[in-house]
Amino acid sequence: MNIDTSIPRVQALHLSDQELSGLSKFTSYIWWQDAERTIRRPDCLIAQVMNLGRHNDVCDLEELLGDERLLYILQHAEPGEFCKRSWNYWHYRLTGVELGEVPPMPKRNFL
Repeated sequence: MNIDTSIPRVQALHLSDQELSGLSKFTSYIWWQDAERTIRRPDCLIAQVMNLGRHNDVCDLEELLGDERLLYILQHAEPGEFCKRSWNYWHYRLTGVELGEVPPMPKRNFL
């Protein structure tokens, strides 16, 4: 993946106990596993809400975590975590890139 060096990279995702607790309301976004297992991988849960979340849930997530944490998730996204529409939206929303300057989505590399 090509990294846009004009956008500062967020270095680490450290969530407080309060933030982890707040994420529990979103565990239904990963319906194929139980909530306890889901909360152990908060980055996957956050990406899922960013990608599929209803407007109210996305607003609650932003309020809970802040833009810097959401930018971290975007910058460290795995291939397939975001659809093109969400990928573009979050880049425009969090980075302020100009129209047409969104970096390419992550792709799987096959050896």
